[in-house]
Amino acid sequence: MTETQHALEFTSQPLPDVLQELQPSQQQKIINYIDNLVSAKTDGLDELYQAISMIVKYIPHFVVIPLMVEHIRPRIAAGVCQKMSVDQATGYANDLPLEYFSEVSRHIDHRLMAEILGKMKKNHAEKFIHYELQHHLIHLLDVASHLDDRMLKVVAKHVTLPEHNDDLVNHPHRTVIEKIRRMQ
Repeated sequence: MTETQHALEFTSQPLPDVLQELQPSQQQKIINYIDNLVSAKTDGLDELYQAISMIVKYIPHFVVIPLMVEHIRPRIAAGVCQKMSVDQATGYANDLPLEYFSEVSRHIDHRLMAEILGKMKKNHAEKFIHYELQHHLIHLLDVASHLDDRMLKVVAKHVTLPEHNDDLVNHPHRTVIEKIRRMQ
């Protein structure tokens, strides 16, 4: 992966062909410009997420959850979640509607997401895993690489893996897939 692709991967958009045609020094100037632009536009968001995570501690879940689902975009909810303790984030994860939580989870660090899954109520965690296997397999494999064996067994119970090892030779999730395969 080039430095440009690495710098722009957070957008989940394909790298425009025109950027690949530029010289490395020109690409670096664009990366620096984008970094400065993003920094300027997001200045203060971390503090806002931190403040919201502290405020919602004092508001009952039955009030926060409907407001969150209706008025807060998943990326913002994920930013707030990442400022919470794992236990507090897990409490919300257990109560959020599955589809909304799935959207939120795609904006949370994979390691943190694995911790949250590990602490969720078993029934909710299994529903989430099953949903992600059906709709966002790659995302779940990214998270699965950080799951403990107990939760990885839940994944192994629900996932269907490629039949042949040849299919995994260059697969980026080969290690976790092999571990899941051993558990099946």
